[in-house]
Amino acid sequence: MNDNKHASFNMLIELSKNRVDTAGNQLGHLVRKYRAAEHQLNVLKEYRQDYATRLTGAGQNGITASNYRNFTRFLETLNDAIVQQTRVMMHLDQNISVSKENWRREQQRLHSYETLQTRRARQHMAIENRREQIVSDELSAAIHRRSYPDRGLQ
Repeated sequence: MNDNKHASFNMLIELSKNRVDTAGNQLGHLVRKYRAAEHQLNVLKEYRQDYATRLTGAGQNGITASNYRNFTRFLETLNDAIVQQTRVMMHLDQNISVSKENWRREQQRLHSYETLQTRRARQHMAIENRREQIVSDELSAAIHRRSYPDRGLQ
């Protein structure tokens, strides 16, 4: 492989490595966002459970109608927030799946390029070995002819 092709192929591999890194970084970013959203959802659920427990306790001790309405409105707001946060997590989960597939595809592409590079290097090495063998054989034949000049004339 000539130097220009070799340099171009190395550049292609480097670009592919960069794409793998970029895809990996995007995937990592989405996973971190998912974990943060999951934490936020858990906090909302815990807060909702705590508030529902307070409502139950207040109901046992007696509660005014306006306080009851405030409790139930706030619980509805928490329920809405939980539904919304669940949607956010579903959306992030879908994005993670797409990003994971992109990352795998980029890794496969890089692996293909590296395999091709290895194959070409082996082919180049085989050609060089054959050339060296031919030169060595010719040199041996020339030495042999010089050592035995009578045999070359027959």
